[in-house]
Amino acid sequence: MDLCVTASLISSLDVIVSVDTMVAHLAGALGKKVYLLLHTEADWRWLKGREDSPWYPTVSLLRQFQAGDWKPVVNRLAYILTKMTRS
Repeated sequence: MDLCVTASLISSLDVIVSVDTMVAHLAGALGKKVYLLLHTEADWRWLKGREDSPWYPTVSLLRQFQAGDWKPVVNRLAYILTKMTRS
């Protein structure tokens, strides 16, 4: 997909949930709220032991604690999104 088209689509959304770092980088650069789901061996650019990004203040990092176990990550995301929609 063309990067300009992707940026346009991202701009039309309130929140972005992604496992793809290109989308997360683009959305973060656009200042959109992003929840990025990361596996235990995430790319070094997302640092370690952080839930935020020093490069993109609107990005929240949701990390696996155990390799292959996405359930706690998805449950946390569901809690965050539910809380967001209620406020």
